Amino acid sequence: MNLITVENIKKVYGDKTLFENVTLGIQSNERIGLIGINGTGKSTLLKIIAGLVEPDEGRRIANNQVRIEYLSQNPEFDLDSTVIQQVFKSQDPVLQLVYQFHLTTSALAENNNDSVIQKKLADLSHQMELEGGWEIEANAKGVLTKLGVTNFSTPVGQLSGGQRKRVAMARALIQPVDLLILDEPTNHIDNETIEWLEEYLRKYRGSLLLITHDRYFLNRVANRIIELDGGSLFSYEGNYEIFLEKKAEREESELTQQRKHSILLKNELAWLRKGAKARTTKQKFRVQRAEELKEVKFGQEEGKLDISIGSQRLGKKVMEVNKISKSYGELSLVKNFEYSFTPGDRVGIVGRNGTGKSTLLNMLAGKITPDSGEIEVGQTVKLSYYDQENVEMDNSLRVIDYIKETAEYVKTADGSRISASQMLERFLFPPNVQWTPIASLSGGEKRRLYLLRKLMEEPNVLLLDEPTNDLDIHTLTILEDYLDHFPGTVVIVSHDRFFLDRTVEHLFVFEGNGQILDYYGNYSDYVAWRQENLEISEKQEITTKKPKEESEKPINTNTKLKKLSYKDQREFDEIDNVIADLEAKLEAIQAKIDQGGSDFQLLQEHIQKQEELQAKLDKTMERWMELTEMVEEIEENKRNA
Repeated sequence: MNLITVENIKKVYGDKTLFENVTLGIQSNERIGLIGINGTGKSTLLKIIAGLVEPDEGRRIANNQVRIEYLSQNPEFDLDSTVIQQVFKSQDPVLQLVYQFHLTTSALAENNNDSVIQKKLADLSHQMELEGGWEIEANAKGVLTKLGVTNFSTPVGQLSGGQRKRVAMARALIQPVDLLILDEPTNHIDNETIEWLEEYLRKYRGSLLLITHDRYFLNRVANRIIELDGGSLFSYEGNYEIFLEKKAEREESELTQQRKHSILLKNELAWLRKGAKARTTKQKFRVQRAEELKEVKFGQEEGKLDISIGSQRLGKKVMEVNKISKSYGELSLVKNFEYSFTPGDRVGIVGRNGTGKSTLLNMLAGKITPDSGEIEVGQTVKLSYYDQENVEMDNSLRVIDYIKETAEYVKTADGSRISASQMLERFLFPPNVQWTPIASLSGGEKRRLYLLRKLMEEPNVLLLDEPTNDLDIHTLTILEDYLDHFPGTVVIVSHDRFFLDRTVEHLFVFEGNGQILDYYGNYSDYVAWRQENLEISEKQEITTKKPKEESEKPINTNTKLKKLSYKDQREFDEIDNVIADLEAKLEAIQAKIDQGGSDFQLLQEHIQKQEELQAKLDKTMERWMELTEMVEEIEENKRNA
């Protein structure tokens, strides 16, 4: 069923046309990811679909019965409301009932002898029982807890900006709507919360439309990708992985058509220049045809962001971190941490919000002094710190002046020098934008401008604090490529799992209370390792929680394994054949994948089957190792008997 449609819509911002002739229909149970370069109008399109902004041309068609919930990047709040009251502010009758219940509860706390309020609260409590309000309240509290908000009675005005965003997200998630619209929901939440949100939305029953730069999130949640590119909208059925394949095909096809058009146009122009004497009907037709060919416009290719900025030489000594600690009151963020950074290090910093990730980065940057310990910085280090707050950005400055504060000219990776204006063009800021105030830029454009300024410092040590917030996927892809070739040291705080996997090979995991785990590997490696250890812990916990009568039996610590049980022996005898069979099936499915051609649905089925077989093989190999160790122990016991 079609929920909402926008037809031939156009939107202009100042003298810039964001998009025109855009048509989009959203069906029931669709999960749509919207992507595009910052400044192309993604958030504006969401607001038009949500009914909050009128298009300059075209129309929005929505059934009056369709319920829509929109979560913006900057939600509005009633700062005097408590967390739980804010969550239940809604037009939905049951949510409004829960809201009135909590409002009345607060009123009774201030006037606990007021019989009228007592009667009202009793009536509301009875209605909550009849309407299922208690279950809805429990669900909302569960969502809040998963999002890291646990003090439900705290006034919203006392929360940090990040906590308020989580409260707004919880409110959006519990609304009984047909279409949920989310603008950058993964910004400013930690990795574990993103994983929870991803799983929550995968089970979500309504339709979903969202903007996010998190490519893993898009790949696992979306079943359709729409892209704003050059003022036009392109739609692709499938997740982000399939989008990449189909977009590559589209661009290749457009390039072929453009080449054909170019050849045809040259032929027609060559004929015109010959200056035929007689004006026959055929000749007039060819003149008209040549003019028409001139007017043909092909889809504008995405602006190509070019990060080719040089860096200065880095010596052997980078930074020596010697047993540093940092606390605020009773809150310990970093405790006796030490590490020696080397040239070429690629370190990611992860952990829950509030555990001290940015604090460590600020100490490395010299902005915060450790309570104890010291940080020694090498003489050749030229450090650049890209922080979350854009503290250096004056919105009244023109774009070009902001960049010129760093340098009039910059050295590129190939050794040439280009002007600040040319560098801005490489970063997708055309000349007409360069002379406008920073205040006129979108949030993502400001972040891209800030990134350019940091890189123009030509650093050899880069500290990046949440670089993926507000940057579009195209910019992130280019930044990842830049970091691949960056010869210096990089330290990154990020919640973007894909970005971490692409850029780092070593993690500092903040576990709370000042403890930092030093883990070698990327983020996906760490998640797999953490899950494996969690399963081991759960098995050990189950073992220790035996029934009372069993646990009271005396334990013979001298018991030695003498032989396998019948079941284990049979499994051990057959397991080699099971492994060989699984390996053969994996080879066969790989062959099908290699020959998959352009049938993407079939390809996805093969890939899913491959993942299932690989997981089964891994589990079987683990069991083979367990059984082999048991057999070796039996043989050892026999020899020592």
